Amino acid sequence: MSENTFFPIRSWSEDDQPREKLLQKGKTSLSDAELIAILIGSGSRNETAVSLSRRILASVDYNLNALGKLSVNQLNHFKGIGNVKAITIQAALELGRRRKAQTVAEPQKITSSQSVFDLMQPLIGELPYEEFWIIYLNNANKIINRSQLSKGGITGTVVDVRLVFKTALEVGAVSIILAHNHPSGTLQPSEPDKQITRKLKSGGEMLDIKVLDHVIVTEKEYFSFADAGFL
Repeated sequence: MSENTFFPIRSWSEDDQPREKLLQKGKTSLSDAELIAILIGSGSRNETAVSLSRRILASVDYNLNALGKLSVNQLNHFKGIGNVKAITIQAALELGRRRKAQTVAEPQKITSSQSVFDLMQPLIGELPYEEFWIIYLNNANKIINRSQLSKGGITGTVVDVRLVFKTALEVGAVSIILAHNHPSGTLQPSEPDKQITRKLKSGGEMLDIKVLDHVIVTEKEYFSFADAGFL
């Protein structure tokens, strides 16, 4: 068989297909050519998207900064690249340039139950129904993510424990803080509040993810499980 025989990407093994490789091994496992191949989607009749991407990169000595300076017309000179693909490449590289230019925001740090209240009160403190939120933290107690887990009627809400820890593992959290509001204004935790706290604490211990606190938020005040010694 000739070494120039063409094999389209869809005929490659799954491990060698850029999109599948990204899903299975992560974005950092892909070469520059493979990332560009994902952008353009396809090559030409006689060339894969990856091969075409390598050829484009070779024309600028594999320098992404130089690639970002190519015009649409210059990119159009490559067989298999039309206006749509050229614009897609330009847009992606411009986003990368803008991202690099922006200052990385320092994540907010949780230092006390008061800081949890200050964070959550504007979101849930005045709602007429309950919402249950999870705050995901790194090992410096800085917020990685916060998300609404559920919302319900004025009498309560349903909490999916599996979803809590699925998200925690996905974002790499080492600890979490629970927060929900009491529209009635009462600060005392209900028996279901205590039960779900114990359940999440137990589940976290199995995964080495610590439940640091559970804060009940009202319009003007809060109750902290940690401050009250309930954890």
